[in-house]
Order: sequence, then structure tokens, then C-alpha cells
Amino acid sequence: MINHEILVTGDGSKTIFLPELNETYHSSNGAVQESRHIFIQNGLDLVEKKGTIRILEVGFGTGLNALLSASWAEMNNQSIHYIGIEAKPLRPALCFQLDYPLHIGQNSEKIYEALIRCDWEIDNQLSTHFSIQKREVKIQDFIAVESIDLIYFDAFGPRVQAEMWDITILEKIYQSLNSGGALVTYCAQGQFKRDLKAIGFILESPPGPPGKREMTRAIKI
Repeated sequence: MINHEILVTGDGSKTIFLPELNETYHSSNGAVQESRHIFIQNGLDLVEKKGTIRILEVGFGTGLNALLSASWAEMNNQSIHYIGIEAKPLRPALCFQLDYPLHIGQNSEKIYEALIRCDWEIDNQLSTHFSIQKREVKIQDFIAVESIDLIYFDAFGPRVQAEMWDITILEKIYQSLNSGGALVTYCAQGQFKRDLKAIGFILESPPGPPGKREMTRAIKI
């Protein structure tokens, strides 16, 4: 059984540390600020507004990215349908030891509880503008039934989960995206970026969050 330790990060928010893997779910420099910088400011904020924005998250984890997206949807009166896939879901009791709503506000405590407690494998309407389907499945076995506008690629890094960063996975993700859709991730590894280019993505390298020089934003033309 993998041990889960809760750590306080640089911005005061918490994350989970896996000592056996020497890996954290978020940056030790700041969990909430990292997720907001990568997935909201360099992802969701840049999506062309439309009837419904469809987001796929690879690595649902603690639900932080989904919570930030749900809060964004309500603030912007923008409909979002969110699919979060996770091969090994965390126990709700563990997630509730985290303090993300304190750092986000805007009724996020109620939304976070709904995010964590809602049923898997079905659509859940959590607020006026935000619905989610959580899927307990490996990305290798996931089949997208609708085209996606934005992908949050938030798997553990290549050192820990090399299979998640294989070019065959990236090709599968590319096929699920709408033209003009984007993938955003904290990872800026050279081989990963070369694989994205080989598939056909157009790459951007925005500055990373505190503690990281750059991140990756890949666009499907």
C-alpha cells in the first residue's frame, strides 16, 4: 500500500507526497498557484469562448484543477463539461484534509465537496455552469466519445510514470482534440516536446510557475 503524506507548500496550500516514489502531486513551491498558472492562466483563460468548453484532465488526482475550473466557470458564466480520468482514485477522506477552498474562495468549499463525493462514471451537474464525469480508467483504455477543447495533462512526471508520456499516448490525445484545441502541462522535457512536434502540435513554452523556468502549451492546428 502506498503511503500518502500531506505537505504544506510554498503558497500555504497543501499537497500530497508519496515517499516511495519521492514524488508530490503538486509543486512544493505552491500547489494552488502552480495549478492556477499552468491550467487556468495558460489554458482555460486562452480558450475561445463557446457554448460549452470541453476539458479532459489526465490525472484527476486531488481534484484541484477541476475545482479551479469550476470556480472559473461560475465567475465567467461559461459552461464547462469536464472529464477527469484517474487510474487510482484517492480516498475522499484524504482529499478533505487538503485546504484548497481556503485559497480559492467563491463558494469553492461546497463545490469541492461535491467534486470529491460525486459518483464516478456518470455525468454530474455540480453548479449552473459546471458538469463533470470522473472516470476510473487508465489513459491507455480511455475512449473519448466527444471532441475536446482543452487537455490538462497532469500525470506524474516521466521519471515516475514513463508510460504516460509515450508517443502513442500523445497521439491518442491529439486525435481527441478539436482543431485549435490545446494541451497544457507543467512538463517541458526535451523528448516530450520533440514527440509533440512529431505528432503535429504547434508548441509554445510560456514561463513556468515559481520554481520552474517554463511549461508547455501545445496547439492542434
